[in-house]
Amino acid sequence: MVPSPLSLTASGLHKRYGDVKALDDFSLDIPPGTIHGLLGPNGAGKSTAVRALATLIDVDRGEASVAGHNVRTSPAKVRQRIGLVGQAAAVDEILGGTQNLVMFGRLFGLSKSAATARAAQLLNAFDLTEAAGRPVSGYSGGMRRRLDIAASLILSPAVLFLDEPTTGLDPRGRNEVWRTIRTIAAQGTTVLLTTQYLDEADQLADSISVMNAGHVVQSGTPDELKKQLGADRIVITVTDAAELARVAASVRVHTEPTIDEAGRSVTIEAPAGTAALMAAVRALDDAGIEPVDLVLRRPTLDEVFLALTAQENAS
Repeated sequence: MVPSPLSLTASGLHKRYGDVKALDDFSLDIPPGTIHGLLGPNGAGKSTAVRALATLIDVDRGEASVAGHNVRTSPAKVRQRIGLVGQAAAVDEILGGTQNLVMFGRLFGLSKSAATARAAQLLNAFDLTEAAGRPVSGYSGGMRRRLDIAASLILSPAVLFLDEPTTGLDPRGRNEVWRTIRTIAAQGTTVLLTTQYLDEADQLADSISVMNAGHVVQSGTPDELKKQLGADRIVITVTDAAELARVAASVRVHTEPTIDEAGRSVTIEAPAGTAALMAAVRALDDAGIEPVDLVLRRPTLDEVFLALTAQENAS
């Protein structure tokens, strides 16, 4: 059999807890060295999918392969090639950063010297060297999460599962974790990231799968998913709502405008992107109109998410 070029593949996974279908024909393909975002509302099955792929639970039926090994028939081999960061931190807050990583290294079978060397390497890579001797209880949320991720990388996994890694972090902490995730992927590790923060997926993910009711509703790059909702839009905002009709008339030659009196804005579709924006600027200038705001706006992942899950729930 020819080895799969994919780092992770799942086909038709089913998992039931009583009457609840946690996974219902879940399928997924992820190429190596990429960050894949798994999005979905609470109860969509994201964490169940991660636990199944990480061999923490068995599925009722279906097949999956991670790092070239079958999840159901070779779970031990899968575990040797993956890292997992759950929603709750796994590090010991009484111990320091170095002590935590050395402890994990020893648990993973490294000699004391090898575990110490690997700990130093990871602490340096994640900018934690200065805090290496301090108890983790004194770390910020972002530092604690980075240490947690570092512990999952002790054995240089081929695939890293991150289950909502930035939940509860402030913006600074989230940015620190984002930087860490980008570094991991740049070094060749495949990352499967579950998150409820759509801006996080937009910032980090090379590709995204939207889940609902235990299965994948739609997959694609962030740009591909956004384009499904239509073209870019230009939003023109004015100070006085009385100017809206004149604004709409000036840009109507390009596309049919939508007027929002409450927001004092006019919106037009812009399939040509920045070229349409420049045309709108010229049209407004010719009409002697000075808007207070003029922006080229793309559909957001929030809108994609809401549209896809609404369609799924309505069907």
